[in-house]
Amino acid sequence: MSLEALLESLPAYAKDLKLNLGTVLRQTELTPNQLWGTAVASAYASRNAQLRDAIEQEASKVLEPVVLEAAKSASAIMGMNNIYYRFLHMVEHPKYAEIPARLRMNVIRMHGISHVDFELFCVAVSAINGCGACVASHDRVVREKGLSEETVLASVRIASVIHAVASVLDGITPAAA
Repeated sequence: MSLEALLESLPAYAKDLKLNLGTVLRQTELTPNQLWGTAVASAYASRNAQLRDAIEQEASKVLEPVVLEAAKSASAIMGMNNIYYRFLHMVEHPKYAEIPARLRMNVIRMHGISHVDFELFCVAVSAINGCGACVASHDRVVREKGLSEETVLASVRIASVIHAVASVLDGITPAAA
C-alpha cells in the first residue's frame, strides 16, 4: 500500500497525525538522506509492517541502497543498545557500568554512510525506544559534528509522528489469527 493510501486509511481522530506526517516529510532542516533515513529507521523501530513498508517504498525513491540499509541497521542496533543502556541508566548500581557490554556493535562504525547521518538515525530510534542515555549520547555526537538543534529536532519530529501513526494503525488493524 502506498504511503498516501495508508494515510487516507487513518481514522478521523488521527487527522493531525496525517497532516503532521505530510509536513515532517518535507522539512528543509534535513538533507534528503537525513530525512528519509530517519523515516525508515523510525518506521522500523515503530514495528508496524504496513507503515514500515509504505515508508520504505517512498524512501527507496530517494535513498541509495547503502543509506536504506544503514537506516535499518540503526534501528536494529539501537533496538538492542536501547534496552541494555536503559537498564544501566535505570538501575542504581554503579558496578554494572564497570562491566563490559560484550555486545557486538560493529555497524556503528561500519555502516557505509555519513557518520553524522547514522548518528542522527540513532537519536530518532533512541527517542522512540525511550532510552535517555542513548538519546543524550547520540545527540552529543551529532551536535559536536556540527548539526544544529533545529536539525536534531526535525529528526525527532519525524520519529514522533511515525511512531504515533504506527500506534494508531496497530489499534485499527485486526490482529492476525
